[in-house]
Amino acid sequence: MADKSDVTLPLSISAGIHIGVIIILALGIDFSHKPEPMQQVSAPAVKAVMVDQQKVANQVEKLKQEKRDAERREQERQAELERKAQEAKQAREREQAQIKKLEQERKQQEIETQKANEAAKLAQVKQQQEKEKAVKAEADRKLKEQERKVAEDAAQKAAEKRKVEEAAAAKAETDRKQKEAEAKAKADKAKADAEAKAKAEAKAKAEAKAKAEAKAKADAKAKADAEAKARAQQEQEMADALAAEQAALSQTMNKQMQSEVNKYKSMIMSTIQRNLIVDESMRGKTCQVSVRLANDGFVISSQTQGGDPNVCRAAKAAILKAGKLPVSPDPAVYKELKDINLTVSPTFN
Repeated sequence: MADKSDVTLPLSISAGIHIGVIIILALGIDFSHKPEPMQQVSAPAVKAVMVDQQKVANQVEKLKQEKRDAERREQERQAELERKAQEAKQAREREQAQIKKLEQERKQQEIETQKANEAAKLAQVKQQQEKEKAVKAEADRKLKEQERKVAEDAAQKAAEKRKVEEAAAAKAETDRKQKEAEAKAKADKAKADAEAKAKAEAKAKAEAKAKAEAKAKADAKAKADAEAKARAQQEQEMADALAAEQAALSQTMNKQMQSEVNKYKSMIMSTIQRNLIVDESMRGKTCQVSVRLANDGFVISSQTQGGDPNVCRAAKAAILKAGKLPVSPDPAVYKELKDINLTVSPTFN
């Protein structure tokens, strides 16, 4: 019994110590110094207690080391998380800066593109205007060349006619002189032959000569009248031909001007259609609009003359938005377009 008590007591003490150590570890108390050996304990019990205390100390040290390792790992994990968070923040800031830079570049590109488009449109309009001026100048040159040719042809015909008339007059004069010479020769011969004849024959010959001269004068007058009539007829024919040429040229010019008027009228309608804001309620409806333009195309006034109210409002807004409408530099074409009546009909794609 005594031996059993000697063994039970140390075991109880060891169990109590283990329980105490566990409680201390649970409470987080640093208990690194060795407990003082209990007094009045038998040698076997003291030995058992010291062995257990060493184990407990080792266990405590092991637990402390594990705790320090866990704390170190937690600190490293927190430091890694902070590092990653800082890197993510810096990456976001760089990304935001890059996005802002790209947005600024995009806006600048849009501005440059818009400027380039506007410059291209102005160049295209200027090129079209130069082309139209060149076409008009060429048409004017051809027209003047045609007029010059017609005038030259008429002058050549008149000159040829004068030459024919002068040749005919010269021939008539020669014939007349020859007849006069022949008549004079005959008269002289007759006179020489009639010296021996009676005065009656001389008188008769004189009367015959007078009649011949009168007839010659009458024939000459009739011929001059016929030539004058023929000349007047030729001049009238030339005047009629020239008038016909002028009428043809005038008709050609009127067609060209009407073509220009139709072209600019189509351009005006296209400009209004581009600025016209439409909706489904306007489909199939129209509005009559009268527009007055300055010589540079500026819209002086615009009035609706009847039609669908929505279409009329949209048409006036489109004209106001355009501000200027296409007009021809030709004063005659502008005169036809400065007060223009239009029928605006919305189109749908």
